[in-house]
Amino acid sequence: MKKRSEKTKIFIGSDHTGFALKQEIKKFLASQGYLAEDIGSYKYNKTDDYPDYALKVCRAVLKAKTESKGILICGTGQGMSIAANKFPGIRAALCWNKETAVHASEHLNSNVLCLGDISLQLAKQLVVAWLETLFLSKEKRHIRRINKIKAIEKRYSK
Repeated sequence: MKKRSEKTKIFIGSDHTGFALKQEIKKFLASQGYLAEDIGSYKYNKTDDYPDYALKVCRAVLKAKTESKGILICGTGQGMSIAANKFPGIRAALCWNKETAVHASEHLNSNVLCLGDISLQLAKQLVVAWLETLFLSKEKRHIRRINKIKAIEKRYSK
């Protein structure tokens, strides 16, 4: 696998269920040379809501002037994934093993990784696989499929 540029900015956010894992993933990203920006939550708050952090991370990814990605963590990852995929231009992928993380990058050119409250060891594996796998941009089938997704976004985002 070819390593993505360490200049890629990673915006990371979580609700209360993913808070502890997010704190560890931030440290891990820094140790790997990535620039990670915590978008919240900034402290454990049992009553917070995952859509608030999906909103913040997705806005940051879409507004960034340089290459950027997002990581969202909640109890199952499903809520974050659903909320994130409401944004035109976001391709959020809920990943649970290395294969899904690799395919999210290779096939979908995913710009947001969604995780549930999984082990730190598995989370590190998924983050590395997702960040270090590049999009197969020369494979026409992947471009065709992403263009179909963009057409759906355009049609239904009005």
